[in-house]
Amino acid sequence: MGIPRALLYYEYYPLWKTFFEELGAEVVLSAKTNKKIIESGLTYCVNEACLPVKIFHGAVSDLIGKVDCVFLPRIISVAKREYICPKFSGLPDMIRSSLPNLPPVIDTEINLRLSDKTLKEAFIYTGKFITDNIAKIIKAYHKALRAHGDFVAKTQKGVLPAQIFDGYRPPQPKGLKIAVVGHIYNLFDSYANNNLFKRLYQNDISVITPETLQTKIIDESADKLNKKLFWSFARKIMGAVIHFTQTKDIDGVMYIMSFGCGIDSFIADLCERKLKRANIPFYLLVIDEHSGEAGLDTRIEAFVDMLKRRKTNDSDLSAHG
Repeated sequence: MGIPRALLYYEYYPLWKTFFEELGAEVVLSAKTNKKIIESGLTYCVNEACLPVKIFHGAVSDLIGKVDCVFLPRIISVAKREYICPKFSGLPDMIRSSLPNLPPVIDTEINLRLSDKTLKEAFIYTGKFITDNIAKIIKAYHKALRAHGDFVAKTQKGVLPAQIFDGYRPPQPKGLKIAVVGHIYNLFDSYANNNLFKRLYQNDISVITPETLQTKIIDESADKLNKKLFWSFARKIMGAVIHFTQTKDIDGVMYIMSFGCGIDSFIADLCERKLKRANIPFYLLVIDEHSGEAGLDTRIEAFVDMLKRRKTNDSDLSAHG
């Protein structure tokens, strides 16, 4: 069973991996995002797509010839009365029309907008591609849910997804504390964001993300918006940012945005306005296939230096009453 290491892999891989392995399937991941993956994505994907979707195309192409089938769920909604980017629902069709020699695709529809009870039905449908034993499928489904719950619990204790998947253990910085927000696949694809987290760690910066916050905290904060955001991941980002404006226990916020993403362009602007009112520094990092390391270190250092000067000045003012 091939699973592309892209997009919602960073959110749901423990769920999918556990489910398929419990049914006796071998899970094969595409290679980590690299230059070849990017180039393949540019070859097979339409130019107008954002970088994460192009990476997804490249990741699927990396699986061709290595697997018996590819799991490409048609994701419409992951929460009641909410949606995600419409491109996710069209990904199986985009892949089929773009990539040659594609193995069979399992494009299970996942749509929890009206009820989360449909999730079980989706897993049963998917499991039937491997076995006709419904009891075995349901058992695998429940074990997969527990694996996902464990994964979420770890991230909410401060263990970032990249640490879980890649085994990377960052240092424990004692300097500034920065919140890095954005869609999860922009945050934790280190090739796409030019190893942003490691660069921050090298500057002795402590990093937190929306994934490290309790779901209850995000929900309560997001509910304070005048109007409910119906994009699930945008709501998560806004909930985290509103929480930061209230606690003010961070020195600044960095938003990683995909060039050409309509949702990001709207939410990033909304975040900046909220943070500006709370007097919290904000930095927007826009990434695309042309992004390079040149200049990134300089921009990070400039933002960090500004935060340090600001903190020093605030400390001096406090000391003088």
